[in-house]
Amino acid sequence: MSPQSAPCAATLSRSSSLDQVAGLEPALAGVENAAVFEETRRAVDGSAHTPLLPAYLQQTYWWAYLHPNAVWVFERQWLVNLILWGNFAELRDAALDEIGATIDGSILQVACVYGNFTEHLAQRLTPHGRLDVVDVAPVQLENLKAKLNGAPRIGVHHQDSTDLRFADASYDCVVVFFLLHEQPEETRVQTIAQALRVVKPGGKVIFVDYHRPTGVNPFRYVMVPILKSLEPFAMDLWNKEITDWLPASVRPAHIDKQTFFGGLYQKVVITR
Repeated sequence: MSPQSAPCAATLSRSSSLDQVAGLEPALAGVENAAVFEETRRAVDGSAHTPLLPAYLQQTYWWAYLHPNAVWVFERQWLVNLILWGNFAELRDAALDEIGATIDGSILQVACVYGNFTEHLAQRLTPHGRLDVVDVAPVQLENLKAKLNGAPRIGVHHQDSTDLRFADASYDCVVVFFLLHEQPEETRVQTIAQALRVVKPGGKVIFVDYHRPTGVNPFRYVMVPILKSLEPFAMDLWNKEITDWLPASVRPAHIDKQTFFGGLYQKVVITR
């Protein structure tokens, strides 16, 4: 899709995401945290604006996330796994296992994900659990709603990761799965700050993303031209730690880091 056609995706009605939220009310009847869900809905309904597609997204990733055919091309589990050199399931499960086998609380997923990450996350929800997913691209939200096929206790929201429309300390856990490498540094700093803002004290923010591989990892040399040509912001994660972008005011209770596939990928868990 040309850059000129990318803004067309933004014309999709904001009301569709709000309808998705409103349609969940019957499923939440009798759920103990329904009041929290209602507060979340009011926060979204009260939003005074529809987020615009960021310039970097239109210029750099239009082909992957905004083009009308992008979903048709990339929403294939085998392809997502291939892009991650066969590591998708391990990375997905590393993030989900950090949350637990069952989810009784509130979870926020920042940005939609190709592949079955969100479906596996949703499967862990108990009748008392709740999942919200935000994304700035309407085409990605529509794709996610199709994949979830009306699954209960899930809200899908048209929001920018740098300006989340949720109250402070709203969630027990926040998951950011392969988003940071797609954002320029100034945007990445805001995304991390917002994720930390909306998580409750004692809650976790889980990041899974690229990382500088070890010197003996042959993929180190394969990935450099790939990332520089297709993922121009990803090299930041080779040169800095995710914790380097934490707000100065944040004092985490605990930080845990684990690397995978010879250091090419990482999971960083920040406990507030």
